[in-house]
Amino acid sequence: MEEAVSIPGPGITLEGRLLAGAAPGGAVITHPHPLFGGDMANNVVLTAVRALAARGMSALRFNFRGVGRSTGTYGGGIDEADDLAAALAFLKSRTPGPHYVVGYSFGAAVASRALLKGLAADGAVFVAPPIAFMDLSFLPRVPGLRLILVGDRDELCPLPNLQALMAPVQPSPGETPPEIRVIEGADHFFSDGEAELLRVLQEFPL
Repeated sequence: MEEAVSIPGPGITLEGRLLAGAAPGGAVITHPHPLFGGDMANNVVLTAVRALAARGMSALRFNFRGVGRSTGTYGGGIDEADDLAAALAFLKSRTPGPHYVVGYSFGAAVASRALLKGLAADGAVFVAPPIAFMDLSFLPRVPGLRLILVGDRDELCPLPNLQALMAPVQPSPGETPPEIRVIEGADHFFSDGEAELLRVLQEFPL
């Protein structure tokens, strides 16, 4: 059963839902673009919650500033990195590690910036980073990125573009480059790919 939580942020308060797992570890899940209806009730976000629950891990989903009952106003994808930092700090206060970030679409872009700024997560999984919609040329430099999931019909994260962007990645010593998993038949919204998305998120070794 999820618990409604209030997450203190930098001058704001974020609305969230925390599902406590029986096993150690957990992840913060970030939602798609607020200006296009994205929120923590999104189908991909909820699929990630289900996958984490099946692994016995904790899952924290939340609304970025200005969405739902979260206070503040849209921050252009920049200020939202502070929201993610606040959410991760909250998760760490409630459950033992390791602690991960699962970012979807706009949420993956926000997570990218936060991790590059030094967000102390133990790893990250991105679903459909919107490389055709936002400047994510820095994606190959994101530390701790383990997995990118993308549909083969995704118009906002075209598979050939993603593969070309990630091809020259040279991981740091001791790290492996992120794996790209393709969900056949899925577009950016995964209306036809939720079952496979769930399976991969359940089984991928974090």
